[in-house]
Amino acid sequence: MDKEKMIANLNEDLASELAAIIQYTTYAAKATGPYRPQLTQFFLAEVPDELGHAQFLANKIVALGGEPVTVAGKVTAAHSNHEMLEAILVAEKEATAGYTKRAKEAEEFGDKGLAVQLEDMVRDESGHAEEVERILRDWPL
Repeated sequence: MDKEKMIANLNEDLASELAAIIQYTTYAAKATGPYRPQLTQFFLAEVPDELGHAQFLANKIVALGGEPVTVAGKVTAAHSNHEMLEAILVAEKEATAGYTKRAKEAEEFGDKGLAVQLEDMVRDESGHAEEVERILRDWPL
């Protein structure tokens, strides 16, 4: 893994984190029905974690000599609370898988600190996914 490839991969992750911030923020605004207060609070509570991930990635990209992306990845359109939760679950699982892969790449690249931070981000994202799975478990259809 060379430095340019690592920067490109981290920029992909950064675009995904920017998308997650947008996703959680817009979904908080779109939540409806009797669970709106709880869903809005849940969605907005996730934003600081995703913002922290984005800031770490941007800082690391710059430290490696790269330029951080400023365009977010695609946010899945969702029209109901259930669709929003399902879309978030998919995104969190993708983030978990992506950071697991990226941590291995960081090891190959020889950056143990980056690998450890990415593993911490795996913990965060998998925890988010587990929480969404619990919310969806008995969701009324």
